[in-house]
Amino acid sequence: MSKRVSHGLLDPFVGPCLQSLYPYLSIPKRFPPEGIVLVGHLSAIAGAIGFAFSTSTWWGGGLASAGVIGNHLADCVDGTHARRTGQCRNGGELLDHFTDPLSFAYWMIGIGVAAGSLQMALAAVVILFAIAVLTNIKAKLVGEFTLSAFGPTELKAILVGSGLTIALVHAFAPEWAVITTAIGFAALITVGAIQLPVQLYQSVRDVNQFGGQPDTSEWEVRR
Repeated sequence: MSKRVSHGLLDPFVGPCLQSLYPYLSIPKRFPPEGIVLVGHLSAIAGAIGFAFSTSTWWGGGLASAGVIGNHLADCVDGTHARRTGQCRNGGELLDHFTDPLSFAYWMIGIGVAAGSLQMALAAVVILFAIAVLTNIKAKLVGEFTLSAFGPTELKAILVGSGLTIALVHAFAPEWAVITTAIGFAALITVGAIQLPVQLYQSVRDVNQFGGQPDTSEWEVRR
C-alpha cells in the first residue's frame, strides 16, 4: 500500500475537525466502512443534482453545498471507522479511490448543466480524470500517494462556496445566476488547465528521481 502524504493547504485543519466528529456519529461497529463510502457517494450524487438545479431553483445551491460537505465528511471518517473497528481492507481502499474522481465528475457535470454549457462540463471532466490518473500512476511508481497544495479538499471548499454563492445570486438576482455560474466555472477550468501540465512535469521528474527500477519486461500474452 502506498504511503499517503497530503500537502493540501486545508487538510491540516479540515481533516482533524471532521474526524473529531466520528464518536458523535454513533456508527455501529459492525457497519462496514465500504457502507460509509457508499453513503458519501450518494451524498455526492445529491450534490450534483443540487448543482444542476442551482440556477433554476431556490434549493439547488444549498443541496449542492450540503452534498459536497456530506461527501467529504464520509471521506474523512470511513478510514477512521475502518481502523477503529479492525475492518481495514484493500477492497475498501480501492472503492474509496475509485469513487472519489467519480464524485467530482458528477459535480462538474452538474455545474455544466447549471451553466448551460456541455463543452465546459466535458473540459472539466477531462482535466479532472487526467489529474486523477496521473496521481494514481505516480503513486504506483514511487510508492507514495501524494496530494498537491491545491487538492481535493481545496476543490471541495470552492464547490461548497460556489453552491452557496449561486443560491444567494438566485435569491437576489436570478437573471444573473447562469452567467455568474458560467464565469466561475470557466475560472475553475482555467486553474485546472494550468495545474495539469505543472503536475505532469513534476510527476515525471519525481518518478525518474524517486521511482524504482523501470519495468523492462515484455507483455505476457496468454492463450
